[in-house]
Order: sequence, then C-alpha cells, then structure tokens
Amino acid sequence: MIFASCNNAQKKADAQATDSVEVTPEDEWITLFDGTSLNGWRGYGRTDVPAAWTIEDGALKINGSGKGEAGAKDGGDLIYDRKFKNFELTFEWKVSEGANSGVLYLAQEVEGEPIWKSAPEYQVLDNERHPDAKLGKNNNRQSASLYDLIPAVPQNSKPAGEWNTGGVLVYKGTVVHSQNGENVVEYHLWTDDWKKLVEGSKFKGWENFINAGGENQEGYIGLQDHGDDVWYRNIKIKVLD
Repeated sequence: MIFASCNNAQKKADAQATDSVEVTPEDEWITLFDGTSLNGWRGYGRTDVPAAWTIEDGALKINGSGKGEAGAKDGGDLIYDRKFKNFELTFEWKVSEGANSGVLYLAQEVEGEPIWKSAPEYQVLDNERHPDAKLGKNNNRQSASLYDLIPAVPQNSKPAGEWNTGGVLVYKGTVVHSQNGENVVEYHLWTDDWKKLVEGSKFKGWENFINAGGENQEGYIGLQDHGDDVWYRNIKIKVLD
C-alpha cells in the first residue's frame, strides 16, 4: 500500500514525528475484517451488529435503505470494538451509483451524539453522482477528503462499481489519507492550525471533534451507514505505538 512510502512524504513536512516510524513486517498487520465474519464489530452505541450490515462475496456491505443516514429499520454506523491511537489503516471500498459513506477514526462513543460529532472522516463517495461532491469548499466533500475540511488532491477515485484502495495513517497527531496509491491529504491534529480549521467550518464549537481521540488521543474505527449500498473489504490495521 501507499504507506510503505508514506514516511518519505511525511518526513518532509514533519520530520520529528515521522523519523521514528519504522516499516514493520507484514505479519504485524491486524485483520479487522477477513471476509467471512463480523467478529470484533458492533453497532455504534449498541452491543450487536445492525442487520443492515451483511457479508457479500467476501465484502462487508451496508445495505442501503434509500432513506438517508441510518435510515434502515435496523441500520446505523458500525465500529470495531477496540480503540486505536497511533496506527496505519488500509482498506478497499466501492460504492453503488450515487452512494455516500465514510471511514471514521479516533471516534468516541458519546451517549446521545452520533459518531461523526467526535470523529474525523475519510469520505467515501460516488463523486460523479452524489450531490455532496459539489458542496462544501474546493471539493472537500469528495472521496478520500477529510470531510468538509480538506480536499483530497489529486482526486483519483474510480467510478461507482469499481474497487478503490484507501488508507489512513495517524501518528502523534500527523494524519495522512491515501487513495489508489497516492497520498492525497495531510494535516496535524490538536495544533493551532487544526483548531483554526475546525472553527471556520460546520464543526465549530464541537469540543469532542476538536479534541478528536479524547484525553488519551485514541478512538474507534467506524464505517458509516448513509443509507446507500457500499462495500468494504481487506480492512487491516498496524499499531504504531
């Protein structure tokens, strides 16, 4: 995946943070979804897996309700039931025509609040058909973007129905998104620049979002139910602590 070479890009921007990141053996990857079971996963704010999430041809699928975010009778966002702090996450995704979803990270489980109020989001989208692709600013709601904050550049997603590779690297506040073999977003959590970015956005005043990861700077990996058919597979993570 792209993060085998990601250290070079990060060293230029944040040498102190990334010099200590070492490429570790392949067997140190943890498989979060192996294509056969939902072990380790549960619904956000619940202990079981919502029925709208199923396994189809080795992929984890959210079966769209057509009723918008978490609109299914037994839908809702999915989380892996373990918190991660410094990590490299890789996955593959594809969307149906006009579909929307997202991969959330450093999420907190706050009673009475949806997951997206505490978690940065790697956008998953059909850029050609979903109206979100034309909203926000400078394409910052297109696929692989830090949703509504930083656009993915270059924008290299594949059309609906085709598999994309994605990734998120989080290391001591430095975050990198990758898409189809290229690093497309880089930013730095908890800094003055981060706080300024959030305060100038729709997330203004959301303390759990500004302080993503909470006191321990760790959180859940989440997959969003936005009411559309979306598939994920080969979800793996490498712990960098």
